[in-house]
Amino acid sequence: MSDQFTTAVNPAPARGLALQMTVAALGRFIINTSRRFVYPYAPALSRGLGVPLTSITALIALNQFTGVLSPLFGPLSDRWGYRVMMLTGLGILAAGMLACGLLPFYGVILVALFLAGLGKSMFDPALQAYIGERVPYQRRGMVIGLIELSWAGASLIGIPMAGLLIEQLGWRAPFFVLGGLGLLAMATLGLVIPTERHHPHHVASSMGFRQAWRQLCQERAALGMLGFGFFFGIANDSLFVVYGAWLESNFALGLVALGMATTVIGAAELMGETLTATIADRLGLKRAVIIGAILSIFSYVLMPVIAQTLPLALAGLFIIFITFEFSIVTAFSLVTEVLPGARATMTSFFVAVGGLGRMVGALMGGAIWLWGGMPATGFIAAVLSVVALAFFVWGLRRWQA
Repeated sequence: MSDQFTTAVNPAPARGLALQMTVAALGRFIINTSRRFVYPYAPALSRGLGVPLTSITALIALNQFTGVLSPLFGPLSDRWGYRVMMLTGLGILAAGMLACGLLPFYGVILVALFLAGLGKSMFDPALQAYIGERVPYQRRGMVIGLIELSWAGASLIGIPMAGLLIEQLGWRAPFFVLGGLGLLAMATLGLVIPTERHHPHHVASSMGFRQAWRQLCQERAALGMLGFGFFFGIANDSLFVVYGAWLESNFALGLVALGMATTVIGAAELMGETLTATIADRLGLKRAVIIGAILSIFSYVLMPVIAQTLPLALAGLFIIFITFEFSIVTAFSLVTEVLPGARATMTSFFVAVGGLGRMVGALMGGAIWLWGGMPATGFIAAVLSVVALAFFVWGLRRWQA
């Protein structure tokens, strides 16, 4: 690793850092809920706005696209400071949510949800880079894993709460609540995280998008992580987009039962993040990613074989998503140390290529399912995961934190 990426950091006192991480995790929970609750309640939003359901799915697609823009903000985070970008992300999210509630018109919601997606693209890389600067590498997996619980929490807590608000107060209520909570999180985070004295020797402090990309291309470890994130994302989403159709066709499940299957996936995400927090550092982050990826490969291959009954099918989905979540969250912990002088830049590119992979997987998944059913889906997901693991091993074979 080049010396120009080495940064001397004085970690914050444990108590102060714990408070900062707690507030940041709550802020991220609000962001994730804002991003995810539109999916299951798209019919309610379409009725409230008086537009076709396809118009709401277009909103969702645009919201997903914002993840691809993440590399535009990574160099800005390294240049301006992580605190500034986290507060900006929460502010943009809150403005978008409140605009949706106050001005219930399709065009306004289109722009507002786009802004909400941008808020997440700003907040997440800045937060992970902030953790990378203040948490020793030996405990990075624990802290990143705990922060990532906010993702599963959005599925298990945030989305059901949004459903209750819609049922009791109307479809606009979640936007008001999430916007208000976003402002509260922004104010609290501004109080608990001190103003940064950014290091002038950071390479990223003078980098734009093109310079950042060239710098990443010169680092073998960075390229290995980007290849891993891209192909691992394709593998998972190629199955994710068709698991509902598979359960419905094979086991004649209705909407309520499919909702239960989604709960199984949320529980698997929670368990995967918990495993990262508890055992990834003990195993070593590199070793943990390799173990998780190998288990993920076997789970894809065995899924069509074992899933002969509904309980076994749900168990198979649980294993697939727990191994995927463990691998990808642990990989995020590792990404924060690949380029220590440009942490947000590296993290933002990793987020972007993972998002591109998921988009490709979503496009491929339906065609693969129609061609060969779950056996073909599982086999191709396994092959893509092998490619992802090969990139990881190639890139980080000689890398040391």
